[in-house]
Amino acid sequence: MHRLKRLFRGAGLAAGLGLAASLAWVAPGAQAAKPITIGFSMSLTGGLAPNGKAALLAMQIWAQETNAKGGLLGRPVKLDYYDDQSNPALVPGIYTKLLDVDHVDLVVSAYATNIIAPAMPIIMAHHRTFMGLLGLAVNSQFHYNRYFSISPTGNPDPKQAISVPFFAVASAMKPKPKTLAIVGADAEFPKNAIEGALVLAKKDGFKVVYNQTYPPNTADFSPIVHAIQARHPDMVLVASYPPDSVGMVRAVTEVGLKTRLFGGDMVGLQSTPIKAALGPLLNGITDYDFWLPVKGFATPEAMAFLKTYQAKAAAEGVDPLGFYLPPFAYSEMQILGDAVTATKSTDDAKLAAYLRSHTFQTVVGPIAFGHDGEWTQARVIEAQFQGVKGHDVAQFKDPKTEVVLYPAADASGTLIAPYDGAKH
Repeated sequence: MHRLKRLFRGAGLAAGLGLAASLAWVAPGAQAAKPITIGFSMSLTGGLAPNGKAALLAMQIWAQETNAKGGLLGRPVKLDYYDDQSNPALVPGIYTKLLDVDHVDLVVSAYATNIIAPAMPIIMAHHRTFMGLLGLAVNSQFHYNRYFSISPTGNPDPKQAISVPFFAVASAMKPKPKTLAIVGADAEFPKNAIEGALVLAKKDGFKVVYNQTYPPNTADFSPIVHAIQARHPDMVLVASYPPDSVGMVRAVTEVGLKTRLFGGDMVGLQSTPIKAALGPLLNGITDYDFWLPVKGFATPEAMAFLKTYQAKAAAEGVDPLGFYLPPFAYSEMQILGDAVTATKSTDDAKLAAYLRSHTFQTVVGPIAFGHDGEWTQARVIEAQFQGVKGHDVAQFKDPKTEVVLYPAADASGTLIAPYDGAKH
């Protein structure tokens, strides 16, 4: 066991993103006290690593700022994390170690539905309070009363919430589309998203002419795209994780997919490195997002956090803009810190009761938790890539290349249709 612990700690230190030294300093009053340890796994290698590394940097910034102010309850904060390698099979062992060997004071989740879900049985068995970072409807199968979702896919139904904007855009098209193809990976997040999309399709009167899943390790998406094209759908909704999102975008371009609306629930296209790598291949894709520096989202607090994050991001080799995941990772820690401070405790029962009954002010706006720990109100964006030229990162700093179509209050442009992969 001691050998295993050294192995895990070595992995954590190796993935420390260069902030270990800065996090070691705290205000003098907190330095002598025993640290409050916050444990989690994080995807620092594998397919989810681009987002996982960005989330970790945001969490480290919060810890650094908190320690500079004296920590929590007069104690410094220490992040205790291990690389889950984007592999759900490793997650239960990591959380078992954090709780039974490291005896961390608090736990939070890694990023992504597929990584949060396998941690839940361990968390529940230990009766711990747990926040899930951008997990889609994770608690819909557990109904655990100490789980709290840090994701804009809130009530009344998070499985549907991520696709509501896509269907709203589709329903506003003239003439209204009639047929829909749905495709996604055979994994936790895509299955939840597809389940919600099927409900919305029926509600909005769209005929589903194709509905298939593919193995998560699929590398060649051309046969799938050919099969979709053979059905001539008016629109295509894809529920995918970063590696297959990239593969699908390249495949629809190579095949020359023609449809009126394409995108939907493609995770990864929000990541700046992936945007830069795909460049003009993104044009015309209409996809969800959670945060962009537009209108009601770009508050002074959010922009101040991003200024700090972006100043560190280049040196740490993570997403240079940090629009997608970092604001939510930072907000997660803000909420946890506020709850600890207000309850003057790290007791899980007290924290859960406080989280259920209060609204929290964060860099992504006010957050209150309702049924199954989901946000009381969903806040999902639908945006279309337009005018992307080359592979320069700078073009994505100004969201003119990502035109917000939904919600109407934050709209920054209009839909360009139809989608024609052959043009890219």
